[in-house]
Amino acid sequence: MQYFFQDNGAKDLIVFFAGWGCDENQFVNLHDVKDVLILYDYQDLNLNFDFKRYANVEVIAYSAGVFVAALMADKIPNIRRKVAVCGNPYLFDEKLGISQATIQVFKDINLDNYLDFRRQYMTFDNEEFEKYNKLQSLRTVESCADELAALQKLYALKKAQINPQFDKAIVAENDLIFRLEAQREFYQDKLQVIPQARHHIFFRFNSFEDILKL
Repeated sequence: MQYFFQDNGAKDLIVFFAGWGCDENQFVNLHDVKDVLILYDYQDLNLNFDFKRYANVEVIAYSAGVFVAALMADKIPNIRRKVAVCGNPYLFDEKLGISQATIQVFKDINLDNYLDFRRQYMTFDNEEFEKYNKLQSLRTVESCADELAALQKLYALKKAQINPQFDKAIVAENDLIFRLEAQREFYQDKLQVIPQARHHIFFRFNSFEDILKL
């Protein structure tokens, strides 16, 4: 696991479990007063970070990061709340998570078609698409493929250890990766829907704190 720490000299911490293929560059449009720890690249779950200075920690988990948070959040002290964004803790469940057909779409991403994937699956309109390309992840296709394989193995090994409890869930109305109706069934009254949005909803917010306040 990789991480990026934004030290704002705050007493509170937001831990953000990013999604598959992500790095910190995709979220630089978000500006927070609180300290922010961005976790990504889940080829392993080793995390060497000292949480002792924080009496209040809030977790936001995005996409595949919802599954990882469901495994790891119990190991982070002083969590006040956990928010799931465009994801489900049962990541590779055919009904609740990512279907086999969508997994194959991920596996087929290459340097010739990755822009098509971004436009169809990640962004709602051309304006978001242009923003997304300016704030793109700097990770390689190979790194992303290795992470996907690692996540599939981890899910098979650790599914029984998932803690599926989240205080709130935010989903995109037009998400093609996690189906809206399945998320409605799973999260029920904890669910809040972002209208006219695809999987990457972070251009709708100015900070991680805005997501927590939604």
